[in-house]
Amino acid sequence: MAIPAYNENVTASRRADAMSAMAGFASAMEREFTNNGSYANADGDVGDEAAGANAAPVIYATEAPLDGGTKYYDLVINQADRTSYILRAIPKNAQAGDGFIELRSTGEKFWDRNNNGALAGTENCWKKSC
Repeated sequence: MAIPAYNENVTASRRADAMSAMAGFASAMEREFTNNGSYANADGDVGDEAAGANAAPVIYATEAPLDGGTKYYDLVINQADRTSYILRAIPKNAQAGDGFIELRSTGEKFWDRNNNGALAGTENCWKKSC
């Protein structure tokens, strides 16, 4: 009975690390906009065209947690253009199956709790239930 609770605590701790990294990632995106007047180049592409889907950022770390050895999330730019962005933390390794975490330029937060690859209306926060 104690092992499942421990495993859930470890999973939740890793998720919290990714959420913290996402907040730093959003700050890096805002610096990019301040410096260049666009979010589109945060993936390293030159020009004002939209960043590619799930592009690796060149302005921030590509994995979380930011420190430590084993990485449990890939940090990607799901979408970015001149005026908006969507960032995602995609779980991997022992965290795989926990559902991606999303943060939008509007401040909206999402977590694909059921890990079906889509966001439902009840997944519009980073808590266990919204």
